[in-house]
Amino acid sequence: MDFNNLGLIEPILKALSQQGYSNPTPIQQQAIPIVLKQQDLLGCAQTGTGKTAAFAIPILQLLYQQKQHVPGIKVLILTPTRELAIQINESFAAYGEYTGITHTVIFGGVSQLHQTVALKKGVDVLIATPGRLLDLMSQGFINLRHLQIFVLDEADRMLDMGFIHDVKKVIVRLPEKKQTLFFSATMPPEIQKLANVLLTKPAKVEVTPVSSTVDAIEQSLYYVDKQDKNKLLLHLLKNDEIVTALVFTRTKHGADKVVKVLHHENITAAAIHGNKSQNARQNALSNFKNGKLRVLVATDIAARGIDIDDLSHVINFELPEVPETYVHRIGRTGRAGNTGIALSFCDADEKLELRDIQKLIGKTIPQIAGHPYLLSPNAQPQASAPKPHQRSNFKSRGNNSNSQDRNGRRSYGAHRN
Repeated sequence: MDFNNLGLIEPILKALSQQGYSNPTPIQQQAIPIVLKQQDLLGCAQTGTGKTAAFAIPILQLLYQQKQHVPGIKVLILTPTRELAIQINESFAAYGEYTGITHTVIFGGVSQLHQTVALKKGVDVLIATPGRLLDLMSQGFINLRHLQIFVLDEADRMLDMGFIHDVKKVIVRLPEKKQTLFFSATMPPEIQKLANVLLTKPAKVEVTPVSSTVDAIEQSLYYVDKQDKNKLLLHLLKNDEIVTALVFTRTKHGADKVVKVLHHENITAAAIHGNKSQNARQNALSNFKNGKLRVLVATDIAARGIDIDDLSHVINFELPEVPETYVHRIGRTGRAGNTGIALSFCDADEKLELRDIQKLIGKTIPQIAGHPYLLSPNAQPQASAPKPHQRSNFKSRGNNSNSQDRNGRRSYGAHRN
């Protein structure tokens, strides 16, 4: 099937052709006709499946085909991170180049001046993060009375980041009559409850369940002592086949430490996390995409929604404590039918996390035994406070990694997210 079989209008087909897109992904094949019928949609899909185009393309067509142009915001897309909001806005620019549909993006961490100027001019589509949206609504810059379509993207990540209460504040201010498109990679009880409230007789589209990993991704495991992880990373980066690498750490401090080590060895690298300014994060991402940086070191929240073409390697410097996060991480590579390689370090303290990850994905990650920094046979977990999953009242969303990022969110101060 190609895009010509989905009933799309010529201005959008022309833009897609110029972008080099001819064949829709599975979620696009399923979702586009549903959205064009103006039906509510529940989409269970991770980033990397093409879900942004799955809602952006039909939304652009619906707006383009309206016989009467009513001024005001007609579409609101709510997304958890600045990076993802920016990328969605770029997608609307690319797919809607010949439609005349106006759009803008608002997020925290930067001055609101340029954002309010754009809003005053009037836009059809608004892409927003929850905190800045509520701020500008309270200041009277945003009126949603003409809203026709509401998109809640990455709902489970909203929950992870502590934004769910902000999301609910936004929802109560939306018109009752509207089309709602709801996307989430996982469906924990609170997200399922929110979907039940928001959606009316939705069609359900499910692509790449979170328990499965992309078949194109080659996964490998390196047992290594914690103090040798930096040495192992440098050893691996001597291999020229690692053209680009996205390295994941649990904490912002850990990300900065890895970058410092890489710089010491003259390896071009930068970190993105919640303590970095918006400009610093965007510059790092841009430099990584255009080849000026070989390594990008990221925390999970900062990396959510990053879509990098031709990323050759993902390296888990530290394993995540929530097993689903592993799937999200390695899904940064092997996108759009490309192959990818995911390398994971595991020290003595991380064997429980490894067990949970392998249980989730239903396979044992192949171990690389012939490297120079093999975990000591007698290595034991360090005595420390119990990890979250060892506590009787553990909730998977309250892990250390996300707590770190929540702290990062609080550190944003008045500008929120």
